[in-house]
Amino acid sequence: MTTDTLLANAPDISADDYCVFGLATCYLKEDGEIFEVQVIEPIASAALEAIIKGVPTSYKLACAKSVGEIFPDGTPHKTSEFPDHAQFCDDFSERVAATVRTYKTRHEAKSHIPLGTIRDDFNYSLERKRVLNAVNVVRTEDNVKQHSHTHKVL
Repeated sequence: MTTDTLLANAPDISADDYCVFGLATCYLKEDGEIFEVQVIEPIASAALEAIIKGVPTSYKLACAKSVGEIFPDGTPHKTSEFPDHAQFCDDFSERVAATVRTYKTRHEAKSHIPLGTIRDDFNYSLERKRVLNAVNVVRTEDNVKQHSHTHKVL
């Protein structure tokens, strides 16, 4: 059993720890155009349980792997389940560490996808697009007008 620390900022995470990695369809907005991208990201136990129950998701598939399979030498490597054009999400290492901790506290979530297996029977939907670089600009026109008596004591 390996107990080596793989992630520099997470000494409690070892190569044998369980984690679920998903392939999500996301979008990037550049110069008014939207481009589709495939993103590899860890799926926390609570999110996985919601997805298993049929909540619409942008995940095409999810696979359960040990952390050591993704970080064999301390840096992330794609495994054969993921297409070559897929990219790792931002802050991948930190998100993996946080996600692994969710499975350490909810052991029963590991039963949804046994280690080394893939699951792709989700309610895959792109109705609500996940735009990764969306910027929320608040304008004065967005303010809701309140009735004049709202803050008065009558």
